[in-house]
Formats: sequence, C-alpha cells, structure tokens
Amino acid sequence: MTVVRAPATSANIGAGFDTAAVAFDLWNELELTDGTGVAVEGEGASELPTDASNLAVRAYALLADPAGKHFRFLNRIPLERGLGSSAAAIALGLVAAAPGASAEELLAAGITLEPHADNLAAALLGGLTLSWDGRIARIAERLPLDAVAVIPRERTSTVSSRRALPATVPHAEAAASAGRAALLGAGAASGDAALFAAALGDWLHEPYRPSDTLAAIRADPPAGCAGATLSGSGPTVIAWVARDSTCSADLEARFPDHEILELEVAPRGAL
Repeated sequence: MTVVRAPATSANIGAGFDTAAVAFDLWNELELTDGTGVAVEGEGASELPTDASNLAVRAYALLADPAGKHFRFLNRIPLERGLGSSAAAIALGLVAAAPGASAEELLAAGITLEPHADNLAAALLGGLTLSWDGRIARIAERLPLDAVAVIPRERTSTVSSRRALPATVPHAEAAASAGRAALLGAGAASGDAALFAAALGDWLHEPYRPSDTLAAIRADPPAGCAGATLSGSGPTVIAWVARDSTCSADLEARFPDHEILELEVAPRGAL
C-alpha cells in the first residue's frame, strides 16, 4: 500500500500573479493499493469521477500504468474555492506514480493537465514557491504573517474567472504590480512582515475578479490584519494577520455565512 498526501495552496498572493503560491497545512490523501476502482471520500465525494477520468488518476497515468490499482481519496480541500484542489489532485497522482522524481520533472508532466504552474509548484514543494519557465523554487518555508482563510459558500470556475482578465493593462499599473511582486519575494525570503504586507496589492487580476469579501476586509481590516488577498481566482480570501491576533474571531462574527480557517504554511509539499 502507498499513501500520498498533497496540500492546499493559495496562488498569486497579491502581486505574484501566475508566479507565486503558498502551501497550507490542509491535506488531501491518496491510498493506493492493488485492485481496481476509484473511491472518493470527503470533499467532492458525490461529484468527483470514480473512474479513469478522475484528475488524480489521469495524472498518475502520465507516469505509470493505473491498471491493477485501486485509488482511494480522502479530500479535505474545498472544491472550486481558490485553494488548489485541482493542483493537489494532480500532485497526488504524480507523486504516487513516480515517488523518486524531482519536483521539476513532476511539474513538467503535470502542466499538461494544469497549464498554470503556480499552485502545482507549491503543492509539490511546499512553503512559498515561485514558478517560471518550467522551473520552480521554494523561497521560504514560513511566512512573516499568519493566514486566515475566509471561504464563501459559492464556487468559482478558474477557467471562467480567467476569461474576465483583460488582454492588456496600463503601463503604470503593470509597473506598480512589478514593484509589489519584488516586495513579495523580499518580504517572504527575509521574513520581514512590513515588506510582505506592502506586497498585498494587485493591479493584474484582483480588479477584474470582484469580491465583496475582499473589499469589506480591506475597507475595514480587523485588528491585527495587515492585508488581504484573493486566493487564486477566488472566491476565498486570505487575511494575512499578525501572530496571536484575534482576527479569526472577528472574521467569524463579521462573516457568519463563511467558513473561517486558520491555516499554517506547510513547509514541505506532496509526500
């Protein structure tokens, strides 16, 4: 029997559009045994495919023959909420099929199923990762601010959300976003909370993906909240908070119809 785990992820993190992502300590699991069939428990149990079309099984088939294998999934990552459930599924299949392969080898296979590498890179490596030109690097195992996920009930299709993005943006906005992206890397790598907080703004994707939750938190941040970002294409919002703050309780009171999760950074990825 083989057991593999893959973490939830949050991409973009403000200005790191299509490049930066962070892995969280919220895990999906795959138990692989001899036999046949696919079983899904937890999130998506009544809607995810239980045959060869399952995304994780398709990822496994990229690197190994799934014939004669039984796949049992235990999912904890909410579907279509911007927390990387698809990337986790792909990472599970890839790591189970080729446990000795490097993260870049697995990424090269996985992007045939998920063309945007940011979430998958973080799911494979853990920590805060950067991905570019088929390469990936983990630049921090921890972050200077804690993460609290504010998860609405509604879902978002990444494909539909990406269609809302414009083909071009004004030069001034692109320049501002590039500057914030530099601050994001510097703040994460150095552990400087002030630099990291300064990077939690974006001009490339968030303005075109309206979020009442994000707007409300930014307009009136709870005590100890240094900033907020749309998680991937949403709808989940990550509130970035100071250590030992009371933000979670404040957010629960303000958003009673949302799920509020305190999430620690996972320093390592799928294993």
